Amino acid sequence: MRIADRYELDELPLGKGGMGAVHRGHDLHLDRRVAVKFLHLPGGPDDELEHRFIREARILARLEHAGAPTLYDFGTFDQRLFQVMQFIDGVTVSDLIGEHGPVPVPWAAAIAAQSCAVLSAAHSLSICHRDLKPTNLMLCPDGSVKVLDFGLAMLRDTDVAQFTRAGQIVGTPAYMAPEQIQHGVAGTRSDLYALGCVLHEMLTGRQLFTGPTAYAVFEKQVKQPPPTLHGVPSELDRLVQDLLEKAPENRPADANVLYERLQPFAVDLPMLPGFLDPECTPSPGRMYARVIGRVRGNPA
Repeated sequence: MRIADRYELDELPLGKGGMGAVHRGHDLHLDRRVAVKFLHLPGGPDDELEHRFIREARILARLEHAGAPTLYDFGTFDQRLFQVMQFIDGVTVSDLIGEHGPVPVPWAAAIAAQSCAVLSAAHSLSICHRDLKPTNLMLCPDGSVKVLDFGLAMLRDTDVAQFTRAGQIVGTPAYMAPEQIQHGVAGTRSDLYALGCVLHEMLTGRQLFTGPTAYAVFEKQVKQPPPTLHGVPSELDRLVQDLLEKAPENRPADANVLYERLQPFAVDLPMLPGFLDPECTPSPGRMYARVIGRVRGNPA
């Protein structure tokens, strides 16, 4: 399948979600791999929604961070909105948990801390992810983490209300903050709540809140306190509990604060055979970051 007269797509998607499907593609103009995400909206996009999405895409394109895939292009094809993104090699955190079980504490903290760095950049542009979950976090062979699929970040709260009335859930129940469920409103601390759900899942090897229906999960997200974590440092358990506070104002203030609180646990990372390149493999990304890490800001 070819779209926009330049992107040749595989017929079968790499993955599907409630709001769309992602296809591997090839940009014929620039001869490079891409990932193309189709956004599925109730009734298809109208002119107003299409114009708004294009405006939001321009904002999203300003998100320039090593931990976020670059947005290359955006448009409509066959009454569907699509995004063209940088193609990323790696395994999702969902796959990591599925194969490894509970993730070692240093790696769970490191993955969450890298995610915080991306969220900090996004939140500074008033971009909320809205759908942070293990399948949207990718661990690359050099140990870096990419935060994928900012598709829902392009929705406004009014759009969410419209889709909810149409019976479509915007987001993933197991990682949705109570305020998203109760009021359809997502803020920066909603992303931190979702990251708390992911961190809890990495540390235990199982999803925090489950149920036979989405509404059963919603009920737990809104009312049920998270269980205490065992076998991890008590300070880390306290941090996860803070992230999973039902009221947004009781969570860490922002991604920067959370990043600093994660630092003491993201040390002495063990190797993850089968998921990471051998230590002897050169990593240009790590080489670059190692020097940047030595830079100190002006104390004044």
